[in-house]
Amino acid sequence: MNEAADSPGRRIAVVIGAGGIGGALAEALRSAAEYDEVVVLGRRSTPALDLLDEASIAACARWLAARGAPELVIDATGILHGPAMAPEKSWRELDPATLAQAFAINAIGPALLMKHFLPLLPRDRRAVFATLSAKVGSIGDNRLGGWYAYRASKAALNQLVRTASIELRRSRPQAICVALHPGTVDTGLSAPFRPAGAGAGARRATSAYRARRAEGGGFGAIFRLPRRASALVDAGAQAAARQCACGAIPGGRRRTSTRPIGRRVPG
Repeated sequence: MNEAADSPGRRIAVVIGAGGIGGALAEALRSAAEYDEVVVLGRRSTPALDLLDEASIAACARWLAARGAPELVIDATGILHGPAMAPEKSWRELDPATLAQAFAINAIGPALLMKHFLPLLPRDRRAVFATLSAKVGSIGDNRLGGWYAYRASKAALNQLVRTASIELRRSRPQAICVALHPGTVDTGLSAPFRPAGAGAGARRATSAYRARRAEGGGFGAIFRLPRRASALVDAGAQAAARQCACGAIPGGRRRTSTRPIGRRVPG
């Protein structure tokens, strides 16, 4: 597996997925002008990246490695519903094809991204790999039921991120592997389930990239992005990095605390 040709003077950020959140994050990164290059990868990019095709993921990683070591990689992919797929309200609606599709895109795809992109992160300085998870992936916070495929695939993603973060810390102690909970945002994925007047949600997702400034070693945690201000994301990531303990699973009401949102779980 290739490592990137490191160029400390050249800063690269990567956004995987050009949908609503991915597009907003890429725009925010370019507007901030903190990176020399912002790369957006997806099915229509050159080179193309398809989460369902590991060969395309590996090819994109090799292409990126030749450009330099990325300091930020954001996976903004995911699926909740589609033409033949809808969140289940009862176990009577469970379908093998729907479950397989949810796991392929929400869990297996991001796992393969970690497999091929984590080795590209620099070894000697802060770097972040962030993927979009969801609060509904929390087992302890599941009080309503339903949404079997989406919940289970995001729970699997949370465990994959946590496990990868432990391995990442051994070779890149300054790097962070984290899952982010953007909340309900103004995108096509959330549109059928979004409360009226919730259009401002997408803007707070653009603050996710600032988690790269967090202090401490690699960790697996989930942060809920607050409605206001990126500074809380920075401070929350710093607090979680200092803990370097088990992953945080989000739960409860929206807070404005700078601590990671959620409760500890054993193991």
